[in-house]
Amino acid sequence: MKTNRYKLSNQITEGVIWKQLLFFFFPILFGTFFQQLYNTTDAVIVGKFVGKEALAAVGGPAATLINLLIGFFTGLSSGATVIISQYYGAKKEEDVKNTVHTAMALSIAGGAVIMVLGLIFAGVALKALNTPEEILRMSVVYMRVYFLGVIPSLIYNMGSGILRAVGDSKRPLYFLILSCITNIILDILFVTVLKMGVVGVAVATTLSQVISALMVCTALIRTKDSYKMYIKEIRFHPVLLHSIVRIGLPAGIQSTMYSLSNLIVQSSINSFGTDTIAAWTAFGKIDGIFWMILGAYGVAITTFAGQNFGAGKYDRIKKSVRICLGMAAFTSLLLTVVLMSGGQMFFHLFTDDVDVVAIGLGMMKVISPSYITFIFIEILGGATRGCGDAILPMAMTGIGVCVLRVVWVWVAVPMRPEVSTVAFSYPLTWVVTSILFIIYYKRGNWLKRCRGIQ
Repeated sequence: MKTNRYKLSNQITEGVIWKQLLFFFFPILFGTFFQQLYNTTDAVIVGKFVGKEALAAVGGPAATLINLLIGFFTGLSSGATVIISQYYGAKKEEDVKNTVHTAMALSIAGGAVIMVLGLIFAGVALKALNTPEEILRMSVVYMRVYFLGVIPSLIYNMGSGILRAVGDSKRPLYFLILSCITNIILDILFVTVLKMGVVGVAVATTLSQVISALMVCTALIRTKDSYKMYIKEIRFHPVLLHSIVRIGLPAGIQSTMYSLSNLIVQSSINSFGTDTIAAWTAFGKIDGIFWMILGAYGVAITTFAGQNFGAGKYDRIKKSVRICLGMAAFTSLLLTVVLMSGGQMFFHLFTDDVDVVAIGLGMMKVISPSYITFIFIEILGGATRGCGDAILPMAMTGIGVCVLRVVWVWVAVPMRPEVSTVAFSYPLTWVVTSILFIIYYKRGNWLKRCRGIQ
């Protein structure tokens, strides 16, 4: 019997494209908004109630290293989302079921590995990044407590990806809202009342991740659809694991290359001192608004392309890309105007330190006007990955964004050692990589290859 979930799937493959994109996009957007609020709350509370050193400890080098490890797995797990969306669009129920259980096994195993790596190498990695001595101890403590909760975090991310792959973007939003509210309450309790500092922030995050994991697992266990999860059946199916890795590994490598290049950038930022690290941290939270919105478009077009590819509706994929690019362009331009006009107000949410705010505004003036250039990387890359083409998009991103960014920091920054020179590495690499993606997408070989046409 077909369920309401299949009805939603048919809307993605048959409904009015712009309506279905928005229908799918907004719950993801609100979800990423609460994810950003989830992360920003930590920075706001420690910045206001503990100090700029704590703000730098929570959001500077520690956050970059966390993103390195978590980002790799998130990219790897995107392979599961693509495979599930394709099988779901093609109505291959048994394959959907087996892929779900393989994906959850991957999240548990991957979480265990990341937890061990994070606990063992936190201190060494932070020192390698030239982390200032005044924030080193706090950063190490924060990272180690955070990594204790990484398994439930990955389970939630994988479970949410499964739900979105089948067209359900609402329940992940509801779960994230509840988890976010929990995190805020615990942050206030542990930091402002119990005076636990950065430890309190990390503990609050860990407990909130446990709650979100329990909620998403409950949803998967209770469903009557083909993506129902049975705890006893969580295991690896080799053929499906290979398919997940084939698509997800390039995305994981791409994420790792992003993180490694950002580590180089962070190391350069660290050399300018604590005020600059704090400013970079605050700007990262403000800048996160853009990534929140664009990431929602990326997830929407990946799922949309995946289900329509599974259903064999290739013209619909191309039309959805054009529509999604238009939406993303409008949004990015609007956001640039908002941030540039209200930048000082946004920075004062995190700190009242005049020097930190001034440095952060300088960063914003360099990076924010170029947001629109990144939409081609996200939307075109998401569409091609949704169809199963992952290797060449990874290579283009790796060379155009990551390698070029590192070269810029190593060559240009020593010649002109200013924060603005470091910040310029972002718009420069976005423009170059966007051009590569536009050329690649227009040639159309990616779709022929995915369809098996030589």
